[in-house]
Amino acid sequence: MSDTLDLARDLISRPSVTPDDKGCQDLLLGRLEALGFRGERLRFGEVSNFWARRGNEGPVFCFAGHTDVVPTGPEARWTHPPFDAVVADGVLHGRGAADMKGSIACFITACERFVRAHPEHKGSIALLITSDEEGPATDGTVRVVETLEERGEKIDWCLVGEPSSNDRLGDVVKNGRRGSLGAVMTVSGVQGHVAYPHLADNPIHRVAPALAELASTEWDKGNDHFPPTTFQISNIHSGTGATNVIPGTIEVMFNFRFSTEQTEASLREKVEALFDRHGLDYRIDWNLSGNPFLTPKGELVAATQAAIAGVTGYETQLSTAGGTSDGRFIAPTGAQVLELGPLNATIHKIDEHVAVRDLDVLSEIYEGILNRLLTD
Repeated sequence: MSDTLDLARDLISRPSVTPDDKGCQDLLLGRLEALGFRGERLRFGEVSNFWARRGNEGPVFCFAGHTDVVPTGPEARWTHPPFDAVVADGVLHGRGAADMKGSIACFITACERFVRAHPEHKGSIALLITSDEEGPATDGTVRVVETLEERGEKIDWCLVGEPSSNDRLGDVVKNGRRGSLGAVMTVSGVQGHVAYPHLADNPIHRVAPALAELASTEWDKGNDHFPPTTFQISNIHSGTGATNVIPGTIEVMFNFRFSTEQTEASLREKVEALFDRHGLDYRIDWNLSGNPFLTPKGELVAATQAAIAGVTGYETQLSTAGGTSDGRFIAPTGAQVLELGPLNATIHKIDEHVAVRDLDVLSEIYEGILNRLLTD
């Protein structure tokens, strides 16, 4: 077994369901400090984070990731117990194998080989690791970035180890993400008996045409870097549970994944204008999870594309598709941010897994990026 596989298995065996780290970060810091990294534990609330840096000068290259995982779901449905880190037929099974303990193991072993080969490398290598990416994401990366910003410590290049690959390792690199704007809307009516609708005001009936209009609206056409903005209703709650009662309120949860053609303000204005036009008695609580960001072609993109081609022999595709990541907290500081990790086919699913060979290849790619950016 390789060092990368051994470390990935050790991490997976620790049931670090968000926000509990279960000692993963202590394990990582021990290996980094042995390489000359200065480790700094940054705990906020129930969330464990660390910032580790080797070097005092710029430019700063940062690996960013998370040790927390989502819940397993029914363990009886797993082919192998989710925290046993079983290797079978060249595949590593377990919660976090792809998202993203496999990537973190690759971070560490890539750094170990690179530092042994280049102990006097230029600039600095850093790792920003949190246990709050799969949770509310309020006391994790965002708080570490705030701490770094307060003391003027800047990241130049950041590689997030999120599982970006679609069909084969390295075929897709995320160079940006859409924004995410969520909302919980409550529409009020008048509760009453279904036999006497003239004495009531059904909020479901009132809001339905407005929701249909929202669902059929073309918000934009996207652009060269982003797909069009999308709107999705995720939950609707209303009624008392009785069949003969007209409800007094309805709660609707919805989300926009938006391109750079929109802003939080523009979407809020359009939605509220539409509801006003439909004459609804409503309240909306908005929640911006992150604005869209884009890393154009430059040093980080070039180094990453070259490293993937050098190890795998094929070209990679840049993409901004998918959900959000902690890159949304790092990009606003001015850092170039990319996401590169294993295949995403099994993330958050029963029987999450990753190919053992892919871990070794990914570690080699990460080392290749370091070589291209931090050596003369």
